[in-house]
Amino acid sequence: MSTRKVMRFTGVGGQGVLLAGTIFASAKINQGGFGMKTATYTSQVRGGPTVVDIQLDDNEIWYPYAIDGQIDFMLSVADVSYQQFKSGVREGGTIVVDPNLVHPTDEDRKKWNIVEIPIITIAKEEVKLVLTQSVVALAIANTYTHAIDDKLLVDTMLAAVPERFHKPNKLAYELGQKYALEAITAAEEA
Repeated sequence: MSTRKVMRFTGVGGQGVLLAGTIFASAKINQGGFGMKTATYTSQVRGGPTVVDIQLDDNEIWYPYAIDGQIDFMLSVADVSYQQFKSGVREGGTIVVDPNLVHPTDEDRKKWNIVEIPIITIAKEEVKLVLTQSVVALAIANTYTHAIDDKLLVDTMLAAVPERFHKPNKLAYELGQKYALEAITAAEEA
């Protein structure tokens, strides 16, 4: 049985998608497995399209890049990046988008399981700290993929942020989980 999980986070520079990828990879390594993230971003560091591919496996990872068509899960908080990088997700895969920022087509909705969760709004209005958007995304991704034990992922995340941000980041993780579980439940009931 394969333990391999392949994810993609897309956004624009400054939204924290690189940090989320680093935390996932580090948590898998802390768990005793193999984690790798590869990032692509334009020379326009802030505001330019960004993609982070995350590979997690109990077995050694031999190729550093996610192969198009093998990505099971994608999360996007910027339309420019979503449009540029969505084609790598396997047909039937799950793509979580911030509906205020990303606009999937009807064709996209037929090809993939598109889930809308207002990631930036959650961070800004409920956590009251927009910087926590990457942690909201982290929780959503882990709730969908079951890639890492939640406690280990939270501990790895907290080790990566200054202590004064622990409380809002814990809240961000809890809210990300809550919204993801609500979306999963709604889809099952539909």
